[in-house]
Amino acid sequence: MGRRRRREREPVYIWWVAIGGLIVAAIVLGAWRLALLGVLAWCLYEFSLNPTVCRVMTRQGFACHEPVRGRLFACSAAHQRVKNDAVWRAFGLPNPFSRTTSHDPNRDTGVVVYSPAVRARLAQNDRLVLTAAGVASLVGIIIAILGIIAF
Repeated sequence: MGRRRRREREPVYIWWVAIGGLIVAAIVLGAWRLALLGVLAWCLYEFSLNPTVCRVMTRQGFACHEPVRGRLFACSAAHQRVKNDAVWRAFGLPNPFSRTTSHDPNRDTGVVVYSPAVRARLAQNDRLVLTAAGVASLVGIIIAILGIIAF
């Protein structure tokens, strides 16, 4: 039986050219709203459009290499729960939406199992980019609101 082929993804440089084009157009035209649109487009790209891999640690300690879209998303529902916990933990808060699971006395314990706290650590580059995109999103929204009020 043949393997299922994965869909080809668009080249990453297309997104960077489009975002860079918005920023260059904003500088040339002197339009702060266009620059703001470019910054918010970059934030959207990093949060939900960036072709990347899951990177959630499996119970055996290996990073998951399944392809996903966006740094905030994971490849399965179980990995998404772990990643959501990691994002909340990055802000120093417990996940208010997490469900407690019942303890299974018949689980397989024959291998070293990494705790959810260890599995839910975001990679350093993901933390940096998500923090920068989050701050840029907040600043962009505040500037847009101030621009609407002043106009």
